[in-house]
Amino acid sequence: MISKFRIGTLVILLGLFISATAWAEGDDIKYSPIEMAVPSLIIAPDARGGGMGDNGVSTLPDIGSQYWNAAKYAFMYSKAGVNLSYTPWLRKLVNDVALVNMSGYYKIGDNDLQAVGASLRYFSLGEVPQYENIGDQPIYANPYEMAFDVSYSRKLSENYSMAVALRYIRSDMGVDPNELKHAGNAFAADISGYLEKYVMMGSAEALWSFGFNLSNIGSKISYDEGTNNMFLPAKLALGTGLLYPIDEYNRIGVYLDLSKYMVPSVPQKKDGETDEEFTARKEDYKALSSISGMFKSFSDSPNGFKGELEEVMVSVGAEYSYNEQFFVRGGYFYESANVGNRKYFSVGAGFRMSVFQLDAAYLISTVPQNPLDQTLRFSLSFDMDGIKNLFR
Repeated sequence: MISKFRIGTLVILLGLFISATAWAEGDDIKYSPIEMAVPSLIIAPDARGGGMGDNGVSTLPDIGSQYWNAAKYAFMYSKAGVNLSYTPWLRKLVNDVALVNMSGYYKIGDNDLQAVGASLRYFSLGEVPQYENIGDQPIYANPYEMAFDVSYSRKLSENYSMAVALRYIRSDMGVDPNELKHAGNAFAADISGYLEKYVMMGSAEALWSFGFNLSNIGSKISYDEGTNNMFLPAKLALGTGLLYPIDEYNRIGVYLDLSKYMVPSVPQKKDGETDEEFTARKEDYKALSSISGMFKSFSDSPNGFKGELEEVMVSVGAEYSYNEQFFVRGGYFYESANVGNRKYFSVGAGFRMSVFQLDAAYLISTVPQNPLDQTLRFSLSFDMDGIKNLFR
């Protein structure tokens, strides 16, 4: 095959996004990449979180909480809901790559303490031509990545809930069947928690929230029947926020998320290190289990403790709402230039009726030559209680 350039290019852009920009900023940058398989799992699917700088660990519970923090479902008031999201991806480079996501939840039990949730995400890399020899007719492949997960959440007290989610992952790069490459399959889990508590701020009662999510904790994935195994994008995310009621109709929420990939750094050759020593370290890296790699990821940066701090991503977001019907959102996402150099603002808006809610988000990059610039997200949510009331 001589025409896999597009697949390789897209996968690199997905995994490292805009690493070339980090190199371009100056020779003083010591780039330390984190290699992950199935990079589409780190794309935030919903427009609400996307409009707040990819923020959602501690925001108010909504129908799209499965990706951010499934524990929030236990605090939903409606019996059930469904969310559909669509994100055209890398549209500055190609026009047929997109993420489609469907998620939802259902409250169970008579005491309003439990909920089950599920989501299905499908990331299409478009149609890719492949050629056996120059001048041959192309054979078209349709590489994709997908994941299906289910969650269970429960209130453990009036103010606190936890959840666990189980996920099946499949990645098929659509390579020629005659080659020794196959679709990869993996399993993973999320563990999350959500806390909310009312606090007095002057004469107003504000809602303080805190959340955490350990996501994609699971097996490695292989595309060659186990000869080489890659880490999934396991991540630790912590978030906190404050929702302040301005008056009876107006309120504003401000949220902060901190996150870090729990994936070990790829070994880089050290000064004075022999080829044999470097090869041995690379073999040790390949032999790491996924759980061992998670723990190692907190102390293995080539740049030392400073490098570990640089691996922490920061997201700040805000949401203004009027009468819980009209929403305006904004946010900022920051990632160190040494790691991936994703830096962007985002804006968003939403409109809610009794039956549905429509949201949109738009990304504005603050670094040059970012293929994610001008990314759009769209989400449509349906409240099953609202639909049921229409027929009463």
